[in-house]
Amino acid sequence: MSKLHIPDGYHPLLNLKQTELGIKSIKDFFQQNLSSELRLRRVTAPLFVESGTGINDDLNGIERPVRFPIKDMGDKTAEIVHSLAKWKRLTLADYHIEEGYGIYTDMNAIRADEELDNLHSLYVDQWDWEMVIAKEDRSAAFLKQIVQRIYAAMLRTEYLVYELFPLIKPELPKNIHFVYAEELLQAYPDKTAKQREDAVAQKYGAVFIIGIGANLSNGLPHDGRAPDYDDWSTPNEDGFKGLNGDLLVWNPVLQCSVELSSMGVRVDPIALERQLKLHGKEDRLSLYFHRRLMNNELPLSIGGGIGQSRLCMYYLRKAHIGEIQSSLWPSEIREQAREHAIYLI
Repeated sequence: MSKLHIPDGYHPLLNLKQTELGIKSIKDFFQQNLSSELRLRRVTAPLFVESGTGINDDLNGIERPVRFPIKDMGDKTAEIVHSLAKWKRLTLADYHIEEGYGIYTDMNAIRADEELDNLHSLYVDQWDWEMVIAKEDRSAAFLKQIVQRIYAAMLRTEYLVYELFPLIKPELPKNIHFVYAEELLQAYPDKTAKQREDAVAQKYGAVFIIGIGANLSNGLPHDGRAPDYDDWSTPNEDGFKGLNGDLLVWNPVLQCSVELSSMGVRVDPIALERQLKLHGKEDRLSLYFHRRLMNNELPLSIGGGIGQSRLCMYYLRKAHIGEIQSSLWPSEIREQAREHAIYLI
């Protein structure tokens, strides 16, 4: 079901030409900084993978990938990627990437089951990245270090935007705030997960919520996570479960929290087996990706995705992701948006 939120008194700060200049400048600058911060080399990524290999990201496990038959491969089925969470780890192994280094790529995807609104589109574009780590790096402390380095690149990019367009004032705080999903639940026991995110993002401006996927003390996860890439079940040194999380900022235009990135230390064989059992998905152990992981043929890693359009949307103070990317929207949404100076590309 499509939805459109129109912020009170909204008008775009940039025209279409300025917006396109801003998008290119942000993407060029941020990916260069991300590469430098995390020592990542760019690689070419697939738009589709073969069905039945376990390589595609299953997201929450209910979203249907777009599939099509391949004529010259005996009508084998391919599917458009949702993200490259597992493909990247295979690539680290196949490219023999050394510990402390990694890869990033421009990921384009189609999520046909997405509910269309100001932040969600059928078309997904993000920087997918993955880094080889040591066994001792599988910790909450290391996760926080990586988040801080990514956030440093975000701060530098925000200043670039200010230099290009002085009317867009920087709003990100100097430091990002860390909180566990369980701590959020205890702080706001009467709120939904989304309401808790809004409250903490509004309070701190930028926040990283750790431990997303495992059940909290109320018996529910903060949000859904597939069982076979992020490690959300391993107890960490801070006394909580999980080595993963989401990076959110407070969006001054929409007056709500916006997730810009999801990332985490990836499962090792023990965590994979445990999480598949928790989800009742043990049958996946027979798939190509899972077999290689269980046979210790894949390196330990940390990785994530950073939404390109959402990042640009935040920096350029846009009300709708369709002001950044070209996608499909219901005609009534386009008409209503245009009436309120929201020009969907």
